[in-house]
Amino acid sequence: MVRPSLNDLAAFAAVASHRSFRRAAEVMGVSRSALSHAIIGLEGKLDVRLFNRTTRSVSLTQAGARLLARLDPVLQDLDQALDTLSEERGTPSGTLRINANKSGARILLAEVVPLFLDLYPDVELDLVSEGRLVDIVEQGFDAGIRLLEAVPKDMVAVNFGGDVRFIAVAAPSYLESRARPHTPDDLYMHCCIRQRLPSGKRYRWEFSKCDAEVVIDVPGNLTLDDNDLLVQAAAGGRGIAYVPEHFARPFLASGQLVTALDDWCPSTPGLALYYPRSRHVPSPLRAFIDLLREVDRTR
Repeated sequence: MVRPSLNDLAAFAAVASHRSFRRAAEVMGVSRSALSHAIIGLEGKLDVRLFNRTTRSVSLTQAGARLLARLDPVLQDLDQALDTLSEERGTPSGTLRINANKSGARILLAEVVPLFLDLYPDVELDLVSEGRLVDIVEQGFDAGIRLLEAVPKDMVAVNFGGDVRFIAVAAPSYLESRARPHTPDDLYMHCCIRQRLPSGKRYRWEFSKCDAEVVIDVPGNLTLDDNDLLVQAAAGGRGIAYVPEHFARPFLASGQLVTALDDWCPSTPGLALYYPRSRHVPSPLRAFIDLLREVDRTR
């Protein structure tokens, strides 16, 4: 048997982890065809089939699953050993991949990212902004950014940015001929601008006051999938929107929007950076977390 190279084994681990040649190729920075040829070559060297392939799916064979079980901790130990060398050099290096929602990416880009890139020029930061909640391990990310309530329970979470508050807003012109809502149930008498979540489901507005909690599938004839668009539509008089406060703040300051149901809109825990509990934390991620905490303390 011809001994496979480390690159061959890393390619196998990437495809096995992502269950997709396309996603694994994106993470590794190679073409899909090059990765496919590498796996075919590895199977030839080992004289065993490692994957079951169809046009729609990729799965491990029994031999592939056994190899992955033995190989995964070895590759993690190797990553940790190389990361230790990076620490001895005195500065982190390599690639740091973070998946964030739009709000999180905005906050990071405002201050943390510029400082991080200036402090650690040997780190390549890959910040992917998307609305849907992804499996960061499966997708090859080192960390994710989401509201704390959405962070999977098996992850380590680092809060930052303070609490977040969702508020109901409308244009003064919209409320001129309508009674301002005083309870969530009053929204049934209004035209609301509804929101479509990245999952495809429509967001149900959530309110709380003292010990009372109310969840409403509000009425309305316009549904959008972006907070900036929701605020824009509300400022244009299309109805009541329910958005994170910081998206509406400039429109509130200018008088284009006013709030409603203030006493039903308390603050909740805000954003968190999260990462797998069971995996080695690479030095670029540790440096990013330390800087994030430092910036958050000075706010």
